[in-house]
Amino acid sequence: MIGGPSGYRDDVATPGPQTPDPHVLVLFGARGDLARRKLLPGIYRLMAAGLMPEDFRIVGSGRHRPDGEFSDEVRAALAEHAGEDLGGPCWESFAPRVSFVASSADDGADLAAAVRAARDELGEHSRTLLYLAVPPSAMAGMVEMVAATGMSVDARTRLVMEKPFGADLPSAKALNRALHDHLDEDAVFRIDHFLGKEAAQDILSLRFANGLFEPIWNRRHVSGVQIDIPESIGLEGRGSFYEETGAFRDMVVTHLSQVLGFVAMERPESLDARALRDAKAAVFEDLLPFDPAAAVFGQFAGYRDEDGVASDSNTETFAALRVLIDNDRWRGVPFLLRTGKAMAETRRTVSLALREPDQQIFDCRAEEIRRPNEIVFELADDPLIGVEVRVKVPGPTSTVTRAPLTLDVERATGDQGLEAYERLLRDAMLGDQLLFARSDEVERLWTCAAPILADPPAPLPYAVGSWGPQAAVELAQPVGWRLPDHDAARLPL
Repeated sequence: MIGGPSGYRDDVATPGPQTPDPHVLVLFGARGDLARRKLLPGIYRLMAAGLMPEDFRIVGSGRHRPDGEFSDEVRAALAEHAGEDLGGPCWESFAPRVSFVASSADDGADLAAAVRAARDELGEHSRTLLYLAVPPSAMAGMVEMVAATGMSVDARTRLVMEKPFGADLPSAKALNRALHDHLDEDAVFRIDHFLGKEAAQDILSLRFANGLFEPIWNRRHVSGVQIDIPESIGLEGRGSFYEETGAFRDMVVTHLSQVLGFVAMERPESLDARALRDAKAAVFEDLLPFDPAAAVFGQFAGYRDEDGVASDSNTETFAALRVLIDNDRWRGVPFLLRTGKAMAETRRTVSLALREPDQQIFDCRAEEIRRPNEIVFELADDPLIGVEVRVKVPGPTSTVTRAPLTLDVERATGDQGLEAYERLLRDAMLGDQLLFARSDEVERLWTCAAPILADPPAPLPYAVGSWGPQAAVELAQPVGWRLPDHDAARLPL
């Protein structure tokens, strides 16, 4: 048996009481982009930090075997994305744990045998974590395969699913039925890595741990909320995937809506998985169906020339919406959601605009200070929280300007959090559902999305490196989008 991580590096943290059981991690899509960029580096960094099980195996799988050794592909991925020295004992301990077995939705017998052998080697207390990093259209077939081969019938097996969870309400319901035929809901982990970001969780702590903010977190004090996730990158070889999903399914019904749940929920009864997800599900029930008349779709110039994209494609690479929540806390407050590929910048910004004082004695009409006070979260790997206020310019006049009060959480606390996938992989191994989506949440969000899916806006063209179609700018009036309109006083990155 391969030894555990302790002992191969002097500065590795000693595993604490929350050390996961020994695990066989099965990565479907192990040669794909997500596994190379996030999953394999995340597992490696967890091991280096002493946060993996004391013993584990990684069984990669997919339709096509590597030309050479899978461990060589893994090492190349870690060298590019993990930022680690791969010449020492850490890699020497990691490499023998990695293997690859080809499989498909039609044939998983060899994979199932390999998983059983690895479980037997790890002992009776071992668990299996099945990670489906596959396209949405392949999910149902893979679920049936792992059930038919016996990989999911063990009570010590859990299954992680990448978003989007289905393509609409009927497919999401069908996928949930298939899952529940073979697994308890507690064994299904629908991953949304935005909820694993430290800054997303800071939304909860800022609200519910501070008497300064919770009293103003409502429609009497907040005039609007923006959840803005532009990306400067294009498709990066994922044309076929994007043709299947588009920006609305890929980002709005998943990441942006889940962050909206954190921003808008009522106070949970406690900070555990049931209570937190009950609170999210309740605010999703109050979320009004998305109105096609309050949505703008776009497609960046040159999209149809990308590999895997149809020459006449109407798939949207940009989506902006104005949505409403019909409850006493938020009634009448617009929530503006925006995301897109090939845009001017990559940002992950959540902002709450506060209402203006009833009577203003300072002149705040100048363009550079016309925006209201804002509470801002930059959902970067290094969490930043800011409150943007107006202050008097030093000198003999009464002129005011804007200034950010900024908190760099890691610098202020001296602690560095886990990257989102690292946190969520570890939580799944521990069986902690706190930051994962539940089936009723997923189905409710597809219900809200149904009007736009039935009558989608025609995608408007926009230039690569821009902020999207002009119609989306108009959607955010009268205040306008914080990005890029308010670059002068942005929080430092």
